[in-house]
Amino acid sequence: MGYLGKYHAEKYAGMAHVDLVGVVDTHRSLADGIASKFNTQAFYNHLDLIGKVDAVSISVPTPEHFIVSRDFLENDIDVLIEKPITTSLAEANELIHLAESRGLIIQVGHLERFNPAVTALQGVIKKPMFIESHRLSIFKDRCTDVSVVLDLMIHDIDIILNFVKSDIKTIHASGISVISNHVDIANARLAFETGCVANVTASRISTKNERKIRLFQKDAYVSVDFANQDITLIRKSSAASGGIVPGADIQTLSFLKGDALEDELTAFVKAVTLRRQPEVTGQMGRDALKIALHIMDQIQATSTRYASF
Repeated sequence: MGYLGKYHAEKYAGMAHVDLVGVVDTHRSLADGIASKFNTQAFYNHLDLIGKVDAVSISVPTPEHFIVSRDFLENDIDVLIEKPITTSLAEANELIHLAESRGLIIQVGHLERFNPAVTALQGVIKKPMFIESHRLSIFKDRCTDVSVVLDLMIHDIDIILNFVKSDIKTIHASGISVISNHVDIANARLAFETGCVANVTASRISTKNERKIRLFQKDAYVSVDFANQDITLIRKSSAASGGIVPGADIQTLSFLKGDALEDELTAFVKAVTLRRQPEVTGQMGRDALKIALHIMDQIQATSTRYASF
């Protein structure tokens, strides 16, 4: 079931038009506890759900995403796969092809797409030319089976790809392992064909949690705080005079604390019910994974080169 699985179960259990058939965990006591809490059945092998469900959330450790997802897709069951979609492009390609050939749905769990601050920017961001993002987290034991690039940075990669909508020309990256056996701190500079440049930093050994992104475009500067769900928007204005930024109008937009997970799962249920394309498709998940893997390859190459000195 994974760390997030119990939260998925909680949200599904509260949906009026969803029947939570069961929860699965190889640790029987965990499965039993979650099942009891949400008045459903416990299973200990994901294959036991086949023939009983129409759709599933897959919140297993990242290296198991492919095998578990494939088992469900081969049995005509729609899937929501927690990010990253898989650990390799070959695996992602196979899942996408399998889903398309059977008319099935893959939604990838890029949760920040459903953050109220992000959704509010859809009509604001137009051809950004410079982007800077910082995603810092206090160390947690979970998710150390992959690098910080696949754990945290991939959120911002997905958001940036969604805003820029351009192919990438070059990538320069660096990173290092500090505590775990994988890279714990990483920085990447992405140069797009449009001329936009994105500087992306992720760390899971910070002394504080921080999730921020800043975007610069011809007519505006936008600063987004994902944690506090607010936006600072500075735009050139002929009516503005004086102030901190002369000739510019400054707005601070705040939002009520939303429930991004509930919105994400509701969107998945709607996609399944209406047989329509999900908001974060398997291909979108693959696109973010491709960039993340390229970043990881560059970090590995740099580490190998320095180790040979």
